[in-house]
Amino acid sequence: MNSKNSILQIAKQTIEAESQAIFNLSNLVTEDFAEAVKLIYNSKGRVIITGIGKSAIIANKIVATLNSTGTPAVFMHAADAIHGDLGLILKNDIVICISKSGNTPEIKVLVPLIKSAKNKIIAITGNKNSYLGQQVDYVLDAYVDKEACPNNLAPTTSTTAQLVIGDALAVCLLEMRGFSSNDFAKYHPGGSLGKKLYLRVQDISSVNEKPKVSPDTNVKDVIVEISEKRLGVTAVVENDTIVGIVTDGDIRRMLSHSNDFTNLKAKDIMSASPKRVTTQTMAVDALDIMENNAISQLLVEENGKYAGVVHLHDLIKEGII
Repeated sequence: MNSKNSILQIAKQTIEAESQAIFNLSNLVTEDFAEAVKLIYNSKGRVIITGIGKSAIIANKIVATLNSTGTPAVFMHAADAIHGDLGLILKNDIVICISKSGNTPEIKVLVPLIKSAKNKIIAITGNKNSYLGQQVDYVLDAYVDKEACPNNLAPTTSTTAQLVIGDALAVCLLEMRGFSSNDFAKYHPGGSLGKKLYLRVQDISSVNEKPKVSPDTNVKDVIVEISEKRLGVTAVVENDTIVGIVTDGDIRRMLSHSNDFTNLKAKDIMSASPKRVTTQTMAVDALDIMENNAISQLLVEENGKYAGVVHLHDLIKEGII
């Protein structure tokens, strides 16, 4: 029973059982689902999501998903609600109750209290004929034939189904709100995903040194400029306009081909027409350019004028990669 093959077989059976249950959910979506989405969309209040046990954990995740996609939501534990937390529910709030059986004692106490305050209630339940299913305004059917647990006891498939219903709600609302990637970035400014959506090159390059030399700068001074500014590169600039670039690699190639570089100038070893971006280029797009061209730095322009350097290490530090 503890063999590698038996473990893999159990894992596959679990995944297949849950995937089949999720697939079947599409057959359980009714007009109640559409009406529930419209109710939330048109509401002037928040979405309060409640449950107990494993359903409470799923409720927390759905709350997080709704909040991050433009629908204000708050978690309320069903047990705590009947011991004081019912005050979380405001006049225009909509309540979503999550319960596999729909018959837990806490839910039976809680639902009448919510109804007495005239708040609309949506159920996510595996038993639409339960107490909960019969008392609410809309039922979102999360029925599963059995749990993935061999004893059909541990909430596994049922909680997965609840989570999928929550995701479906969130995505429908997201689409109805026209929630864009820019909106998403506003709610995720600290993470790498958010940075990919809002961080621009100027946010990074503005804190870097601005190495630059003229086309006629002596190679020795070019090397000094690259070393002092510590970006492995210098722009070759004329009248504030980029005309070339000299990198550490260019210096190494020069040294391998010449024993005497006393009279060489920047223009003799620079690469003309280097890759460049503007200050308003998204940082993630700058990363794509670096990766596609196998380079570590990009020169930055603003209104056609040299504005600095963005380095691959800057993007790594910001978590873009």
